[in-house]
Amino acid sequence: MIGATVGPFKGWSEWDPAAESVRQEVNAFVRDSGEFDAVTDFDHILRSPYDPERVLPFFDNGDHLHPNDKGMQALAEAVELAALDCVGGPHTTG
Repeated sequence: MIGATVGPFKGWSEWDPAAESVRQEVNAFVRDSGEFDAVTDFDHILRSPYDPERVLPFFDNGDHLHPNDKGMQALAEAVELAALDCVGGPHTTG
C-alpha cells in the first residue's frame, strides 16, 4: 500500500490554522508511521518554497487546492512504479 501526503492548500476557502495543523499531523503519520509499503510525498512536490502552506503557483490551478495539469504530471512522475509491485520492501519517493 502506498501512502501519499496531503498537499498544501492555504488560500483555499476552507484553510485555517487548525486545518493546517491537521494536515501536518496526517503528513507526519504518512511519512513516519511505517504503516505503508511506500510513501509519495505530494506535499513536498507541490508546496511553495516561499510559503510551504501554499501550492507552488506553477502547479496551482487557481483555487489553491487542486494542482493544474503540470502539478498533476509532477505528482504522477513522483510515484515510484516499482513501489506498485506487490513484492519488495518499503520505499519513499518525492
